[in-house]
Amino acid sequence: MKPAIRLAAMSAIGSAILAGSALADTSGKKIAFSNNYAGNSWRQAMLKSYDIVTKKAVADKAVAAADVFTTADKEVPTQAAQIQNLILQGYDAIVINASSPDALNGAIKQACDAGIVVVSFDGIVSEPCAYRVVVDFKDMGKQEVAQMAKFQPKGGNLLEIRGLAGTSIDEAIHNGILEGVKDHPEFKIVGSVTGDWDQTTAQKAVATVLPSLPEVVGVVDQGGDGYGAAQAFAAAGKPRPTIIMGNRQDELEWWKEQKAKDGYTTWSGSIAPGVSTLAFWVAQQVLDGKKVPHDLLVPYLAFTQADFEAELPKIPKGSVASHEYSQQDAIDAIKANMK
Repeated sequence: MKPAIRLAAMSAIGSAILAGSALADTSGKKIAFSNNYAGNSWRQAMLKSYDIVTKKAVADKAVAAADVFTTADKEVPTQAAQIQNLILQGYDAIVINASSPDALNGAIKQACDAGIVVVSFDGIVSEPCAYRVVVDFKDMGKQEVAQMAKFQPKGGNLLEIRGLAGTSIDEAIHNGILEGVKDHPEFKIVGSVTGDWDQTTAQKAVATVLPSLPEVVGVVDQGGDGYGAAQAFAAAGKPRPTIIMGNRQDELEWWKEQKAKDGYTTWSGSIAPGVSTLAFWVAQQVLDGKKVPHDLLVPYLAFTQADFEAELPKIPKGSVASHEYSQQDAIDAIKANMK
């Protein structure tokens, strides 16, 4: 069963008990979304999913408001000031994609002390009072190298493309990749660039470093950068490496073209952008008086040589594979994580 389906399938397991419980009224509650960055296809898909689900939630009177606030830059002080403003504006909960796992903890604690529920996701925070919707990004990084070993059994040199500096996601995936290389010493990381999870940024960064690198057999990355890396290698006239993908439409389309040409094989994995909607419903459930663990582990979304082509037509051009979550999905995820 694919990871995206697995969470939705939880609804068949015992959810009627929770769904049938007496619910507090959250129709008057206001939830804010603090977002630190919107500059790539994943973040745009995240915001689109959030808009679709929360507009309906407001129309259905599940909550009174679900407003989105995106900072003008990627800086921690800007998002901290934004959170403080949201406290003053009287929101009952804040859903946050954080610019730092710990530098925002002071502002997060202020929100909690004011009685505000805080739910972090994707870029999570370490402040104990906050809830975290967590994907095992470290495992995803390790899995990249494990998959690479299948496609490049002799090993060789790897180029690493990192994500948005300072975020918990970037650190977790990077550490997972390092562990993966430790488990597979036939590989060696010979270069590292920052791609900001954006194909244009990644392409420029890879193009800059390629002339100084020895031959590279594979690229390990964080999503949103695979197609940019492919373009950089092609423009430089370098041999095409095995590039791990991140579920973006342009990456999967390129993969399909390469597969048709000569059977090119790789692997793709990323967190579904619609996880923002799961965080929203988790916040609503906490406001609803439900007992919720502070850490909810959800699976990342992965595609293989056998199934990526079936997913490709479902992804809008320039976007990324996603999954939008319902209130029932949140109830089921909470129940699964309570075990």
